[in-house]
Amino acid sequence: MKFKLLEEFKEFAVKGNMIDIAIGVIIGTAFNKVVDVLVKEIFLPPLSFLTDGINWENKKWVIREAVVTDGVANPEQIAIGYGKLIEASFDFIIIGFTVFLVVKFMNALRNQAQDPKDVKVSTPKDIELLNRIAELMEKQIELTEKKKP
Repeated sequence: MKFKLLEEFKEFAVKGNMIDIAIGVIIGTAFNKVVDVLVKEIFLPPLSFLTDGINWENKKWVIREAVVTDGVANPEQIAIGYGKLIEASFDFIIIGFTVFLVVKFMNALRNQAQDPKDVKVSTPKDIELLNRIAELMEKQIELTEKKKP
């Protein structure tokens, strides 16, 4: 059982799946950093300007104020930080829209590649072969229908 699992893992890694996942994680991490800077440095400053200088990152709804005695907060403040939710929502919208555009672009390329009649993009060999088989079958059907009395 252990060797079978090891063999399956080796096959998984050799097929490139593991490398594809690693590349996706690395690109995703870098993209997340770009989006984080984009939200904090590009989108939030104009939003802050439009709302009279509100720093959205620190916005919170205080449920219970802290009671400070002798420099010690007891009990501590309890608050819901909705400003970070706003930032995370911007991140989500940007990432979601970007992923949508990438998938749409990739689907368009895949659809072009799968059309054997489209000469702009090379069609994979298996699709060319299946298309050729389908054409031959259609010709064979036409010939057998013509022979029928």
